[in-house]
Amino acid sequence: MQDALETRYAQAAAELDAIGDGDGLRAWEAATLGKKGWLTEALRAIGSIAPEGRAAYGKRVNEMKQALTAAYEARETLVREQALAHDLETNQIDVTLPGRPRPTGGIHPSTQTLRDFYDIWADMGFQVYRSRDVEDDDTNFTLLNIPPHHPARDMQDTFYTTDPNIILRTHTSPGQIRSMRDLGENGTQAIRVILPGMCYRYEQITTRSEIQFHQVEGIAVGRNIRMTDLKGTIAAFAQRMFGEGAQVRFRASYFPFTEPSMEVDVECFLCGGDGCRVCKYSGWLEIAGSGMIHPTVLRNGGYDPSVWSGFAFGMGPERITMLKHGIEDIRYFWGNDLRFLEQF
Repeated sequence: MQDALETRYAQAAAELDAIGDGDGLRAWEAATLGKKGWLTEALRAIGSIAPEGRAAYGKRVNEMKQALTAAYEARETLVREQALAHDLETNQIDVTLPGRPRPTGGIHPSTQTLRDFYDIWADMGFQVYRSRDVEDDDTNFTLLNIPPHHPARDMQDTFYTTDPNIILRTHTSPGQIRSMRDLGENGTQAIRVILPGMCYRYEQITTRSEIQFHQVEGIAVGRNIRMTDLKGTIAAFAQRMFGEGAQVRFRASYFPFTEPSMEVDVECFLCGGDGCRVCKYSGWLEIAGSGMIHPTVLRNGGYDPSVWSGFAFGMGPERITMLKHGIEDIRYFWGNDLRFLEQF
């Protein structure tokens, strides 16, 4: 019986090598590997083998099945490729074949966060205002209550051009002046805008700092705007951005263009405030700087600070993205590494 089985195996292998079309392959599979094929029947016959030879017989039949299955799959692939090549050579294209999908790109993680910003602030009545990347020194610093030799200038290493008065903006805050002058109609209209854009600072590149990064500035100018309005607005944003129930805290700070000023923290959404590596075990994550617009800045924007008031805030989309996803190196955002980008 073993000899007959070996003969049948060799015959089946030879028949498979000679098959050149799909119909022949299907017939061979049914006769050999199918439910009624001879190899299946051989497996069922194990019970009729003497006990002392049963193990060796079963092992050999399984070896045959594995070898013939692998050979069948390889032959099937070869026959299919040969048929396709023949069709191509004779201009007989199979229009039923699926097209070759083109790989599509994705939305950059920074862009995803920016779009979330746009949606949230739009729902709260803020319009997007675009300001220039190349600024003059006065608008970038002086009109924001940062005169020459002010120590706050040392906090922002600046890219200068051949004209010492023309620079790459170090923050989106100069957009405050431009939006107030452009939309305020000589200080007679209330405005609510966000100012997204890229900022540039001449700094050493590290895991936490880059020479270019996004920032989203926001201002609201109107009559009787108070600090409570700012706190409520920031809290509403945090709950939209990080989930219902997100806790927010405010810490006193200093910015030349706001008075009073404060930093904004949100309860760590990764550990729920219990403390983790991302929040440095404090339970809080810093997300923004903010404050009431300084009267000098309001005046430079065309508003009378005795009549008008307003608040301003600044947020970093990359920082928020890093916090939400536990990203530890800001350089990933600009490295164009597909292994990183494809995760988003």
